[in-house]
Amino acid sequence: MNPDTPIHAARRARVAAQLGEGGIAIVPTAPVQLRNRDADFPYRHDSYFYYLTGFTEPHAWLVLTSDGRSTLFCQPKDLEREIWDGIRLGPEAAPAALGVDEAFSVDELDQRLPKLLENRATVWYPFATHAGLEGRIDGWLQKVRARVRFGALAPEAQRDLCAVLDEMRLVKDAHELDVMRRAARISAAAHVRAMQRSSRMLRAGQEVREYHLEAELLHEFRQHGSQFPAYGSIVAAGANACVLHYRADQAPVRAGELVLIDAACELDGYASDITRTFPADGRFTGPQRALYELVLAAQQAAVDATRPGARFNEPHEATVRVLTQGLLDLGLIDRDQHGGLDDAIARRAYFPFYMHRTSHWLGMDVHDCGSYVEPSEVGQVSERRDPLSGELIKDRPSRILRPGMVLTIEPGLYVRPGDKVPAEFWNLGIRIEDDAVVTDDARFAGCELITRGVPVAPDAIEALMAA
Repeated sequence: MNPDTPIHAARRARVAAQLGEGGIAIVPTAPVQLRNRDADFPYRHDSYFYYLTGFTEPHAWLVLTSDGRSTLFCQPKDLEREIWDGIRLGPEAAPAALGVDEAFSVDELDQRLPKLLENRATVWYPFATHAGLEGRIDGWLQKVRARVRFGALAPEAQRDLCAVLDEMRLVKDAHELDVMRRAARISAAAHVRAMQRSSRMLRAGQEVREYHLEAELLHEFRQHGSQFPAYGSIVAAGANACVLHYRADQAPVRAGELVLIDAACELDGYASDITRTFPADGRFTGPQRALYELVLAAQQAAVDATRPGARFNEPHEATVRVLTQGLLDLGLIDRDQHGGLDDAIARRAYFPFYMHRTSHWLGMDVHDCGSYVEPSEVGQVSERRDPLSGELIKDRPSRILRPGMVLTIEPGLYVRPGDKVPAEFWNLGIRIEDDAVVTDDARFAGCELITRGVPVAPDAIEALMAA
């Protein structure tokens, strides 16, 4: 039995306890995705399914009932297919390996699901996550209704299982945090490796391209056992850093320019997420350092605001306040046009330079599940008019941070050429991102930054790249 099996069994028990009398839950894993012709994309399981099973094979389904019983449907053993695609666990071995009560071939799914649904009160499944799932469940329910003359009862309600699983996944347990810390260490080492290669090659007079630095990231990820990058790696040199979702390509990395790398690995189903911005040749220019230190100060303000009992929005509000004041001081926001700090914030004068939020949840998915609204206060709604778009926005109280929640803290500034923008800041894109575990551990001031294996202070970056 896998040593993590008790963890998944406990999670299944927690879900079962929330299904209500006569409840049944159906959770499929992700489908295989064709890349082109006979080639598939590398397979990655569905996060909800993996959270409850620890099982990574495709073509699998989990069924849970409110009495705590678990049934797995998986690929049957097939020696011929296993020659091509790899060894399958098979339904015979699944109960002992995964701790489920019973397992059957996925080929029996359509035959067995109507019987499992029969005489159940409520069917739960993750809404809007798997194309065609609702139709598949409707087909099974039709078969149940076809038996009403024989005394069969069909579920009268359908509920979104995401509501249950999202709340569970939002607060990480000790096992999850251990995996995430290891993923963060691997990702930090990858950033160090990329930084040092950039300065080393440029000092040697060699041509450097964005893909050279991406290669260092991917090498470090796999070297330490990561299964995948957690997302498409961003390696953006020079003006490319002003494109938020730029992908590593073949643009030259030049001395005197900044490089923004937003890249991290996934390890055992859990993501990390790091961004660093550094001078390609290892030395900041004056304008680069001034803008970088502003972003770093904004990140520190956000870190200071991240603690148990604080609201999710507080780190973003702290970031905006520091960035806006700095933009006023550096002349990127016109005081004559926008006034002082509070007026500039109210008018969102910072938005042309900082257009994204400061944080998102992190976990099995890089943009992890979980509501950003405090559940007990969801009915408290206020309205405001956006000063830029004119759109009417409904605000609800943001989430109260609790120990075990994990979020990113990632302020940035992106300065494109413009008539009123000082030329020395043109084409500078800077983002600094770390992963923060909300904690009441006295060793930390509210949050543990698990990605600081790669430095953020400008002097420390220059020293690292000179090594």
